[in-house]
Amino acid sequence: MKYQTAPLAAVVAEVMVTSGEAVRKGQELMILEAMKMENAICAEEDSIVTTIIVKVGDTIVKGQRLLQYKISTSNTIEPRVDDIQNLEGDPLLELTKRLEYLKDSNRPAAVEKRKSKGQNMARENLHKLVDEGSFKEYGSLVIAAQRTRRSTADLIKNTPADGLIMGTATINQDGIATGTGDCIVMIYDYTVLAGTQGTMNHHKMDRMLHIAQKNKLPVILFAEGGGGRPGDVDQKTIAGLHISTFVEFGRLSGMVPVIAVVSGYCFAGNAALAGMADVIIATEDSSLGMGGPAMIEGGGLGSYHPKEVGPPAIHIENGVIDILVKDEDEAIVVAKKYLSYFQGDTKEYTVADQSALREAIPHNRKRAYDIRSIVRLLSDTDSTLELRADYGKGLLTYLVRIEGKAFGLIANNPTYEAGAINSENAIKANAFIKLCNQHQLPIISLVDTPGIMVGPQAEASGTVRHASQLFITGAQLRVPFYAFVLRRAYGLGAMAMLGGSTRVPDFVVAWPTGEFGAMGLEGAVKLGFRKELEAIEDLEERENEYHKMVELAYERGKAVSMASMFEIDNVIDPIDTRSWILLAHRQHQ
Repeated sequence: MKYQTAPLAAVVAEVMVTSGEAVRKGQELMILEAMKMENAICAEEDSIVTTIIVKVGDTIVKGQRLLQYKISTSNTIEPRVDDIQNLEGDPLLELTKRLEYLKDSNRPAAVEKRKSKGQNMARENLHKLVDEGSFKEYGSLVIAAQRTRRSTADLIKNTPADGLIMGTATINQDGIATGTGDCIVMIYDYTVLAGTQGTMNHHKMDRMLHIAQKNKLPVILFAEGGGGRPGDVDQKTIAGLHISTFVEFGRLSGMVPVIAVVSGYCFAGNAALAGMADVIIATEDSSLGMGGPAMIEGGGLGSYHPKEVGPPAIHIENGVIDILVKDEDEAIVVAKKYLSYFQGDTKEYTVADQSALREAIPHNRKRAYDIRSIVRLLSDTDSTLELRADYGKGLLTYLVRIEGKAFGLIANNPTYEAGAINSENAIKANAFIKLCNQHQLPIISLVDTPGIMVGPQAEASGTVRHASQLFITGAQLRVPFYAFVLRRAYGLGAMAMLGGSTRVPDFVVAWPTGEFGAMGLEGAVKLGFRKELEAIEDLEERENEYHKMVELAYERGKAVSMASMFEIDNVIDPIDTRSWILLAHRQHQ
């Protein structure tokens, strides 16, 4: 026989077993109370209680015998009914059960409806986005602020996390050679109250935004949702205009990279958050607008289907959408790639044969060519990401890598309006250069422009303001800036592509095909020598003289002539382009 003894002086508060009962190791046998604290006495091994020596109310001393038992010879001892009930009252078990409601498997109808639209569940997107096992969720137990109109059980079941999944995680950590993959992830769950912005998920988001600001963490937001939620009645407010979410989100601009992913319907407040992001990655099935159909109709502006409000075809043309993708899976791949440029160098890279750059510019100086192929050739293989490809088509903006190092890149596009800078091009370039400036990405400029677009149509679009802003942006550059003149560098447009002057970039070098002038050379001849040409009465002779003057202007403005006057730093073999970038980059580190 063996005895269970008291570990301290106390009063017997409760006895949970009887003589002759089989007990399991760890099973609670009785409760001793001392200093208003309950102390459980548990079985030390599987056994049979033979005699209970004390009773409820007895005062005992340390070491006093409480009960007698013998070792059980049975291999298994079945738990008692009240033991099972006891386990159900366990706080850990209660938490485990509560967390079950966050699982998609507990909402089969919501899953079926979501999948019928070809979309992922919010938590499915989460697990595809973040590094495995890295996500730490904040506010998972929060429910909608509707306790005064719905039962708590209903809210727990149907408003998990109040429709906003958020937390810290790492992304791309294994692919980064320098830097860190730490970031903030926030995903509106459209299967919970249409992804609307409720009272509690505003509080949740504010908390996450403060953490992002405090720790300078990049933010990825899946913004799908219907905007403000009028059904949250627990908090007594009239208009809710005092909430700080939009201010806190706005404070991230320029502080950390902010990425918005839009799939499905994204209206009102959700759209406002997406619009504040550095980049919007949207799927082909998205609809993005500052008001949904109900708000539009309520304003007396007509009745529309959600798909008619801000479809992708409109937003890729007006510059709202930066990158259009097929679906959420592709959006996640692109979001991870975009984020990677701000996380540090990559560990591995490959490079195409750079000798192909020598033939990239046609010998016919008036022949258009594919600048995108040059960007891809110059950059590490598969390392380029173009932003706003269908907006401001005459000027391209890219994120690229050279030997695994991230750069921003701007390039004139000679296949669209000869690469002239119009209002859209200027708006696009200004935003991109500011982005690189804010997040410390060096900038590469590939110049081939006849200048800033002129004419009545150009002026009607506000070119004076938009193009001139490029000079302000250039004057405020804080990052390394590297310029290559591939062919034409004429007038104010070329100066804008160079940050305002050939003396702004860390270097300005030209390929042998480079040509320079205060304006387009043909126009310069016609304007500057009008009287001389008009004085020649014979039209054929006048035309011949004009062409001679143009040829002379080309000779004077070609790259080697510019370099000989030290108006640019040098003329280089195109094959050396990467080495110029890398040498200058190392000097800044």
